[in-house]
Amino acid sequence: MLSGQDVLVEFVCWVMGILIVVAVLGFGPVVCFAGTIQFPEKTWEHRAPLELGMDGALLDTLSQNLGGRGCVVKDGYVVKTWGDASELGDWMSSVKPLFGTLLFFAIEEGLANGVDDRMADLGWDLKSKDQDMTFLHLMNMTSGYARAEKPGMAWAYNDFAIQLYQKSLFEKVFKEDATEVLRSRLGDLQFEDGIHFRTDKPRLKASTRDFARLAWFWCQRGVWQEKHILPKHYFDTYMRPLTPKDLPLSEGDDTGDYLGIESFGGGSAHFTKFGAGIYGCNWWFNETGALHPDLLTWPDAPKDTVMSIGAGGNNAVMIPSLNVVLVSAKGDWGKLDAGNVDSPFNQSIKLLVRAVKSD
Repeated sequence: MLSGQDVLVEFVCWVMGILIVVAVLGFGPVVCFAGTIQFPEKTWEHRAPLELGMDGALLDTLSQNLGGRGCVVKDGYVVKTWGDASELGDWMSSVKPLFGTLLFFAIEEGLANGVDDRMADLGWDLKSKDQDMTFLHLMNMTSGYARAEKPGMAWAYNDFAIQLYQKSLFEKVFKEDATEVLRSRLGDLQFEDGIHFRTDKPRLKASTRDFARLAWFWCQRGVWQEKHILPKHYFDTYMRPLTPKDLPLSEGDDTGDYLGIESFGGGSAHFTKFGAGIYGCNWWFNETGALHPDLLTWPDAPKDTVMSIGAGGNNAVMIPSLNVVLVSAKGDWGKLDAGNVDSPFNQSIKLLVRAVKSD
């Protein structure tokens, strides 16, 4: 008969064996650095910041500095909200990473071969210089559409290219209404307030607490309620900087929307010159870049910080190492000034990190 100590040793060995097998298979248990990660059911569970070791006063300061509406999630619990959490708003360019997420579903379903599918093969009458344009070019703002350069040769924050991207995704690949594509693929997230795409342009209308679900899904790399809704390898491969640091900025003027598709919102080279080295799959990453070679995008943020950024302060911050998400609608973020420690972007994320690391 085994002693109590022997039983304990056998149990520990069994657990270690399970963890090793899981790691080899690439799935990994849904755990965080501080404990088990939670996921909301129909509504989020709320916790006082102190219960999760956070500084509530710093979260108050953060919400006051940002203004607008917002939501902070730690370990899967809502620890702070401000403004009307149920109000639907346009998330502007923060929707762009969602297009990549839906493309991954299309690949899984056999509707697309991969991110290297060419736009010309989808039926677009492209100029000769644009014949090799792929989904990956569009995801990385390197497509060259309505610019002088060939695909992959320069970076420009390009909303004509994003319009081509979303039209290719919904009209050529899914051939379905954009909102139906979203709801049928991500229904497991149980969006609470009626998330949908606008009818004129597929920009996302969602509440802060529902966009927080999407950000939490991204933060957990495709997992929801212990279910791998999307294989983790998509996030491992594409949720990282994909634009080389030495990639030049696009030069010259807009060469024209020759397909007549119009813009998703802005110009063919607008918003920011930052991008090379810190942009990929329509996310922004905390890395050194071409225009800030010695400093991270947000110097006071952990290296694994990821953001979706939309005009008008419609942003989401994801920090997997801290298991925290910040979603902000109409917040006062200032301009994206990568490498500047005094920028509102950096200062807001710094406050969030300090609130998590209150001990």
